[in-house]
Amino acid sequence: MTIGRRDDGGLASVGQARTDARGRASVSEWMPYLPPTETPFPPDGVDPASLTWAETVAPGGYTHLRVTRGTRLRLEDVDGEACAGVLVHNALAPGERLNVADTQKISWQAYLGPGHPLLSGDGRVLATVVSDTSGHHDAFCGVSSDAWNEAKYGEAAPEGPSPSGHALLRLAGAKHGLEPRDLPPAVSFFKGVRVAADGALEWTGSAGPGRSVDLLAELPLIVLVVNSPHPRDPRPDYIAGPLRVHAWRSRPTALDDAVAVASPERERAYRNTIAYAELAGL
Repeated sequence: MTIGRRDDGGLASVGQARTDARGRASVSEWMPYLPPTETPFPPDGVDPASLTWAETVAPGGYTHLRVTRGTRLRLEDVDGEACAGVLVHNALAPGERLNVADTQKISWQAYLGPGHPLLSGDGRVLATVVSDTSGHHDAFCGVSSDAWNEAKYGEAAPEGPSPSGHALLRLAGAKHGLEPRDLPPAVSFFKGVRVAADGALEWTGSAGPGRSVDLLAELPLIVLVVNSPHPRDPRPDYIAGPLRVHAWRSRPTALDDAVAVASPERERAYRNTIAYAELAGL
């Protein structure tokens, strides 16, 4: 078979099309590293052999993964411009999902940081923030909506230059059979908001490049992550930076861990979680 193109620029056969496609193939910097041990950016102090996921999420991109109970997930803001919108669902019963109101209420703390549990509406801890070098996060605003992005940037579609956070969440959730109604408000990492004395939301922005947050899965989870500008970002342009995601095997929180007994409310939430996991044989 002669390999070439027709005079009109098209390919003359399936074989030629395959050869042409393979000739153009390259590994994108935004694709997951397979196997995860091949990541060029292994987390410090983590045995690469224990990695179960490794990926750099593009600006305006998303990722989704299922993790087992006890998985540790690290999000890293490479250049100080990432904004990670995160949703977590119980992989055994996806109707159980992140509830930001309970996440703030049960912890008696509106601001995410080390030791903060991410709770479901069923009173269980889905994940725990176990490490944080940023401190610039938000559990008030959620991700940007289509209407917000259309008004600010002119477009919101995921295939366009300024995808909304919610459009990306819809794509990520669809990979796991989740519909728009299954997507509650998300939390955002690496772009901060604080509440002023008069109740106004104050933008604190980024803590700078190289910051990271570690989440510990307390149950098997569906994790949805989008990397799009925070809706309160005052800059007129659509600005986002690369977001690294690594996951590896660890262990879930135990009842004798300090975070589980930090308050009566937290202890009950962790007890509910551990009891659920034991009944499920986890």
